[in-house]
Amino acid sequence: MTDAAPEYVPLSNHVAFLLGQLGSHVAYRFTELLAPLGIRPQQFGTLRNLEANGGLTQQQLCDALGIHRNVMVGLVDDLEKRGLVERRKHPTDRRAHAVHLLPAADALLARAEIVVAGLNAELLAPFPPEDRAKLLELLQRAATANGLAPGVHPGLTASPGRSTCDADHSS
Repeated sequence: MTDAAPEYVPLSNHVAFLLGQLGSHVAYRFTELLAPLGIRPQQFGTLRNLEANGGLTQQQLCDALGIHRNVMVGLVDDLEKRGLVERRKHPTDRRAHAVHLLPAADALLARAEIVVAGLNAELLAPFPPEDRAKLLELLQRAATANGLAPGVHPGLTASPGRSTCDADHSS
């Protein structure tokens, strides 16, 4: 593109374009790398949240991940059918069920963490360690400054930074 007008700014000089391009690439690669494990990124995120905070109700998971209630119900149903989680009576709220990881999920998450580490290494290979740490810090700052909740993928919410769960806490 050497014949471009002098005022033309290549897309590769726009941060928004580069982040979008990399985001699309990473989403594709992550999905591709998780496929042999039989899970999708949304399922991985849900399982990770349960690993960190076992015994949450679907509503609490919905609130924590900013995921629409209907999406959460489908995710938990699928994970339950696959023998990765189970719903149990909530110990203090007789109207609710708590979602718990099963041993198969622990084993699956251990394998998925290897996938995540490999993808991180692949993406950061061009950078020395000090640049990797700085890039992570800058991306975290940008996400926070733009109202994105840590660990919550905006693709599953109605709008970034806002939960779409309704007030029904019986799930």
